[in-house]
Amino acid sequence: MSKDTEVLEMDEKEEDSNETAVKEHKSGDGAPTRRQLSITVRSLVVTLVIVVMAGAIGVLSWLYVGARHELDTLNRQAQNNTHAEQVALDYATNAAAMDFHDMSAWKEKLVAGTSPELKDRLTKAATSMEQLLVPLQWSSTARPLVAKVRSEAAGTYVVDAFVSVLTKTTQAPDGLQSTATYSITIDSNKDWQITDVAGISGVMQQK
Repeated sequence: MSKDTEVLEMDEKEEDSNETAVKEHKSGDGAPTRRQLSITVRSLVVTLVIVVMAGAIGVLSWLYVGARHELDTLNRQAQNNTHAEQVALDYATNAAAMDFHDMSAWKEKLVAGTSPELKDRLTKAATSMEQLLVPLQWSSTARPLVAKVRSEAAGTYVVDAFVSVLTKTTQAPDGLQSTATYSITIDSNKDWQITDVAGISGVMQQK
């Protein structure tokens, strides 16, 4: 074999080797490119799913917290209304029951649970009423009927309380049945003190 032939064969082998390398390179470059694109799309879909799920969970959590807060508010409001109504009904029942033989006991019940300002007013009113009730030999028993919150603002409740009253006097020894209505203002911010009362004179309407 001549030297020229050997050189030609070596050139052909080298060319074939380079061509194979190029093919392998192309093949090697092509496959990762397709895999990378596939992974990118899959990652994007997974990310979108996670974002959507996170958003849904966030919305549901917000709705739950909002509903729970609203429910707690309604329950607290209902409990406060019930408490205010009970305070008013108890007070009205005690205020409507009196015996001319023991006016001091009635005066104590009349100012129980009231604010200092109202206590002073009621004490003066009770003294004036006593001058009328004793000569009439006023004696009354009271039975609670119902109380209802009329309004509420900033923790101050106005409650209408209704009490059934049986009154006996020198003018009505057999007794007169009536219903006394009280409008009672209660301030929950001051330990549920009674700050105003209207309607005490209702027990005297059937004298």
